[in-house]
Formats: sequence, structure tokens, C-alpha cells
Amino acid sequence: MSSPRPVPPASPPSRPPTGGGGPARTSAVLAVLSAVLLTLVAVSWSPLISFDRWVAEALHRSAVEHPGVVHVNRILTDWVWDPWTMRVLIAVVVVWLWYRGERLFAGWIAGTTLLGSAVQQTLKASVGRERPQWPDPVDSAHYAAFPSGHAMTATVVCGLLLWVLVRRGASARARLWGWAAVVVSVLGVGLTRLYLGVHWPTDVLAGWLMGAALVTFSITVHRRTAGSRR
Repeated sequence: MSSPRPVPPASPPSRPPTGGGGPARTSAVLAVLSAVLLTLVAVSWSPLISFDRWVAEALHRSAVEHPGVVHVNRILTDWVWDPWTMRVLIAVVVVWLWYRGERLFAGWIAGTTLLGSAVQQTLKASVGRERPQWPDPVDSAHYAAFPSGHAMTATVVCGLLLWVLVRRGASARARLWGWAAVVVSVLGVGLTRLYLGVHWPTDVLAGWLMGAALVTFSITVHRRTAGSRR
């Protein structure tokens, strides 16, 4: 009778990947799209400029005819989704994380928000795109148009808040509500800027793309940094 063969030792369980492949790929795609859009705007590509003008004129005609809708949009853009409202909101979360002892993560969130503002202002100064000009404006705005500061700030802040929610182990229901709030806020603020005639459509699109690229990039770097310390 032959002796039983030795059983090979079980391989240790594999560790979950820490590189953040999903966010990394998403960030790369968003960065490429942002760069393409930036280039087309910078060289004033005619089809894109014509599209901007067509959409902006159609929305402005509607705004002039519906002052009540304009009033609602101004409340939303000046109070609910104003960049300073967003900054105060993220500041409260940063303080809360710091108080709970997550100081490195709190600093990371604050740093990402500040980087978003720096990128936004640098691009505005570099591109120097003029805002739409109307003989009968329904609202006004200052500084250069590209990218939309409202759209980019809302995208960065809402994206970071959603990341905090997921990282804190929120329930599936809380995540669903979080996603719903992010989608409504990010899309909503961009649409208010277009309806009020203070941005071109590609300004808002750039704010969305660049803000999302920055958030996914921040998540990727944070995960890789945290993984290298284990």
C-alpha cells in the first residue's frame, strides 16, 4: 500500500489590489478629454464655437421670456450651489475628519480642494476666454469664462464628499442618496450657468471633466500612497 502523498501548503490569501486601477483609468480618460476640449477652445475650433453660440442663444431667448425661471436659477447658482457654499461645506467635513483623528485624510481632502481652485484660476487666466455678451443680459459674472468655476468647484467638492461617504462605510441606501445629490448638484449648477447666459456650454463641460479628473486622480494617488505604507 503506497503512502499518501503530502498535501501542498495552502497559498496565502491574496491581498486586495491597492493601486486603484478603476479610478486611475477613469482619471486618465477624463484628463485626455479635458486636454482635447482645452485645445479646441484655445484654437477657437469653428464647429465647437458655432455649437456654443447656438446653444447659448437658444437658452438666452428662453431666459428673457421667463423671468420667473431666471429668478429660481439665480437663487440656486448664487446660494445653493455657489462656490463659497461648496467651500464652506467641504471645510466643515475637513474639520469633522480632523476632530475624529483622521488628520492625514482631512489634509488630503483640503489639499485636493485647494488644488482644484488653483487649476481653475490658472486656466481662466491662461485661456482668457470672454463670456457671452448680450444686449439684454439677465445676469452678470466676472473673470474669464473657461472653465466654469461653479461647475468645477461643485464637481470637485461633491466628488470628494461622495468619496468620504463611501470610505466611511456608508450603507447602500446612503450611497444611493449621495450619488443622487451629486448628480443633481453637479448637473444643476452647470445648467444654471448656461441658462443665465454667463457661460458657454464648453465652459461648463470643461468644469465637469476637469473636476472629475482631479477627484479620480486624488483618489488614485491616495490609494497608492496608503497601499505603499502597508
